[in-house]
Amino acid sequence: MDAQLQRFLLPKAGEPHDVRMLYLIESQHNQQRSRWTERNSITIPAGNEVSFQTYFNAFPASYWRRWSQLDSVILKVDVQGAARVDVFRSKIDASRLAVVGDVVSDDSLEFELSLKQFEDGGWLWFEVTADSDATITAGWYAPHAPKPQIMPDGSEVGPFEAKATIGIPTFNRPADAVAALEALASDPEVDAVIEAIIMPDQGNQHPADEPGYEAVTKHFGDRFYEFRQGNLGGSGGYSRIMYEALGDKTPNSPYILYMDDDIQIEPDSILRALQAARYAKSPMLIGGQMLNLQERSHLHTMGEVIDGHSFMWTAAAHTHYDHDFAEFPLKNRWPQNPDFDVRDMHRRIDVDYNGWWMCTIPRVVAEQIGQPLPLFIKWDDGEYGLRAGKAGFPTASWPGIAIWHMAWSDKDDAIDWQAYFHLRNRLIVAALQHDGDTKGLVRSMQKATAKHLVCMEYSTVAIQNEAMKDFLAGPDHLFDILETSLPRINAMRKQFSDAQVLASASELPKPSGAPGVPTTWTINGPLAGAKKVVWLAKSLKHTVTKENREHHEVPQANLAPINARWFSLGQMDSATVTTADGSGVVFRKRDRDLAKELLKESLKLQKQVAEEFDRLRGEYRAAHPRLTSRAAWSEVFDA
Repeated sequence: MDAQLQRFLLPKAGEPHDVRMLYLIESQHNQQRSRWTERNSITIPAGNEVSFQTYFNAFPASYWRRWSQLDSVILKVDVQGAARVDVFRSKIDASRLAVVGDVVSDDSLEFELSLKQFEDGGWLWFEVTADSDATITAGWYAPHAPKPQIMPDGSEVGPFEAKATIGIPTFNRPADAVAALEALASDPEVDAVIEAIIMPDQGNQHPADEPGYEAVTKHFGDRFYEFRQGNLGGSGGYSRIMYEALGDKTPNSPYILYMDDDIQIEPDSILRALQAARYAKSPMLIGGQMLNLQERSHLHTMGEVIDGHSFMWTAAAHTHYDHDFAEFPLKNRWPQNPDFDVRDMHRRIDVDYNGWWMCTIPRVVAEQIGQPLPLFIKWDDGEYGLRAGKAGFPTASWPGIAIWHMAWSDKDDAIDWQAYFHLRNRLIVAALQHDGDTKGLVRSMQKATAKHLVCMEYSTVAIQNEAMKDFLAGPDHLFDILETSLPRINAMRKQFSDAQVLASASELPKPSGAPGVPTTWTINGPLAGAKKVVWLAKSLKHTVTKENREHHEVPQANLAPINARWFSLGQMDSATVTTADGSGVVFRKRDRDLAKELLKESLKLQKQVAEEFDRLRGEYRAAHPRLTSRAAWSEVFDA
């Protein structure tokens, strides 16, 4: 029997039009809407045309061509009623080409479609024109069962069963954690491939106290494993999952699938991820892409890489953050907005790693390359992807495999307590995985420090200085500070007004104003470069003058995050800035002497990082086997 690779999917009942565009596109000439009562079968009224050239129903042929054992894929379409079914493919430039089609009445169609022409990009999909009311079911299938996979040393492993251990670490999100469990239990086919669910609970608000927990854990029975532990961050949670999945207390699943607790999942993504992993030529990590939880038709990120110069994560080439499939569907070859170039959605995107909001790791990979690093949060997934790649196990961020997650633009993680982990862990991972010089890395740190100081983000610079100190201290203390770093950093931040959140700007006096300072626009257009030079000069001149302390009692402006730019804040002595999630404000107050002190310390530490990086690279690499060993992590988990 042919193995199903990708189910035909329809939106859940009640989804708005923009979300439906991820699943189907109904012709604007249709007189009636299509109907469905279940998610795998649709009734199309007579005369209607429906295209499935959509994110969840088109087949990402270029990814299967590049990474899988398959030379072809089979599309099966069952039609109750009379309809014409046409299959199309796209090229890397989004050109649409007809492949095959036929008229069918109360029968099934089966097309075996070659993957040969998808080396660099392209999708396959089908469209239906109903001659009478027609009910359609469909699916994409493999022409043969998975074959053994080739390990980096040339040996063979597998083939493996479509079975997985799902790991969901949680911290004070009990409702989200229970919702994730309920989503997994809601789909019988997904439920059937789950051998175990491992949930490390690291908070003091427990899922076990949430309505629905008892029923859903009863559903999973002895497949559900909960481990309560201190707050060890994401790396501690995910490492606990891998530690237990590779141990003797849980089933020996061939795949370990990581998921965040604060996501909404399309359950079929789990089945698709397992099939992509099973049919891969060699064992590899299969990552789910991130859709935007606040704007659910938006693909927030297609894939990411590590910049080889600055050693900072960034969007992979030809990708766009927050692509809106409702406004710019796959079929739009020439969109009006160049920031949302649909042609790039037809390229195959190659990545260095995938975020652990959803990532499938073969057991054979985990057994060979070890546990995640003890980094608390940030960069643990990036380092693991880089480590796997160096060991011969690539990563793919796979279209049509996705979860919904809060977008990064709705978080202050570049300036709040997480800024410490961003920088410390970036330096650690660079020492472990970066073989080039540090010029680009240090230069980017210097630029960031200057920007933070101009924007009166003093707490950020202070904890980034602490991050450099902890990096310079070497690898031996990483396990020791795994649970204590966050309380220490939070205590430091309390000393700075820019880290103290007020409920509203209305708690402070009405702004006194900042005449001549731009607060409602951004630097764009043909004169952007000249404008930046002018405003930079004004900001620097203002920064070196003594602040007016009267503005520390009365803010000069109330700024939304989008307007809190360096060219505005750099010319003020104070301002309130709303938090990214809109729930409060911080009162930033310019302090020339404090800025000077922080800058002096930062430049000293950056110089030290550059001078000692080669020595530290040797120390961190020598410690890497121990830091990623089960033995070292057992001292944490079994303490």
